[in-house]
Amino acid sequence: MKTISPSSISRRELSRLALALPAPLALALLAGRTGGIAFAQDGTATPKGTPVMAPTPECEDDDVDETLAQTEGPYFSPNSPERTSLLEDGLPGTPLTVTGYVYSSGCAPVERALIEFWQADDAGVYDNEGFRLRGHQFTDEDGRYELTTIVPGLYPGRTRHIHVKVQAPDGPELTTQLYFPDAPANDADGIFDPSLVVDMVDDGTRDKLAFFTFVLEE
Repeated sequence: MKTISPSSISRRELSRLALALPAPLALALLAGRTGGIAFAQDGTATPKGTPVMAPTPECEDDDVDETLAQTEGPYFSPNSPERTSLLEDGLPGTPLTVTGYVYSSGCAPVERALIEFWQADDAGVYDNEGFRLRGHQFTDEDGRYELTTIVPGLYPGRTRHIHVKVQAPDGPELTTQLYFPDAPANDADGIFDPSLVVDMVDDGTRDKLAFFTFVLEE
C-alpha cells in the first residue's frame, strides 16, 4: 500500500484526502500535517466546543491566488457589532464554526485584517432592521479568524452562502461570498463559484466545522 506523507501534498489535496477518510482518521491526518501547512495548536479530535485551528496556507501551493471577489448583494448593513459569535438565545439552525486565515498574495499572514460577515437565518431571511447574524472581527497576529454562526438557510434563487468583506489595514476591500460543498442548489446559482467553497470536516463529536483562507491583493 502506498504511503502518503502529509508534508508532500498541498492544502487542497490534503483537505480532499482528509474528507474522504473516516472522521477520526481525517482529523489525525490534518493534525499531523507538518511543513508548509500546520495546525496552530496541538490535538486531533477535541470535545465539542473546543476550537480547532485550520491548516495554514503553503507558500508553494497554488492556493495563494487571490480570493475571487463577488457581488455585495442588497442587504449589507454598516456598523455591525464587533463579535466572533453570531449565535443568540433561541436562534434556530445548525451551529457552524468557520475558521481560517487571511493571507496576502505573497503568502504572508495579515494581522488586524477586518472581516465582516452577514447572512440569512435558518429560514433564509435577512435581518435588515437590526444586526442578527451580522458582525465583524479582526484577525490575530497569525492572520487567523474564527466565526461561530449557523448554517444559512436558502434565500430565494440562491444556494446557501455567507457574505464576507475582508480588508487589510490600509488595503483595498474584498467583497465575496462563501459556499458549502455538495449543496443541491449550487449548480443552479448563477453567482456560485467553486473556488469559494469551504472545506468541511465532520468528526461526529461537534457542530459543523468549515475552513477557508482568504487571500488578499498585496
